[in-house]
Amino acid sequence: MESERNKREEKDHNEPLEQNQKERQVSFTGRVLTIGFVGGLFWSLIGYLLYALNFTKIKPALVLSPWVVAEWKDKALGNWIGILVIGFLSMLVALVYKILLAKFKHMITGVIYGIVLWGIVFYLLRPMFPTLEPIQELGKNTLTTTLSLYVLYGLFIGFSISFEYDELTKARQEGH
Repeated sequence: MESERNKREEKDHNEPLEQNQKERQVSFTGRVLTIGFVGGLFWSLIGYLLYALNFTKIKPALVLSPWVVAEWKDKALGNWIGILVIGFLSMLVALVYKILLAKFKHMITGVIYGIVLWGIVFYLLRPMFPTLEPIQELGKNTLTTTLSLYVLYGLFIGFSISFEYDELTKARQEGH
């Protein structure tokens, strides 16, 4: 009887429980959401700093322009709220990366993701933002600064999520 119980306990230790597998998956998604939020906050703060230093004409409050017509959006409060909104939108961007590209460990994947995001915002979504000038009118400084920010943001999101995915894969292979 004692040896039977020992065998059962040994079996339980060797096979990961279904609930533990679900916890890991939720945990990975939670990490992805955290990476997205922190990445959005950090890189939009850098963007706000670059706007304040006149490297770019684009400020974080731009994200509010389709929905907010109030005067405060053009002041510091609008930029701080814009930074927060970008943080939340970035969670969605991170989830998309997780679903489509998490398996890729190359840094270039994140760089390309950032360039694609820049293209989406400045070409496809431009009609949504009434205060965003056409690409030809933005100027070299704004174009290079925003493109660089998006590349660095994509690299941050891509590398961080791929690293987490790789760690999760290694843990599963080791049986933890």
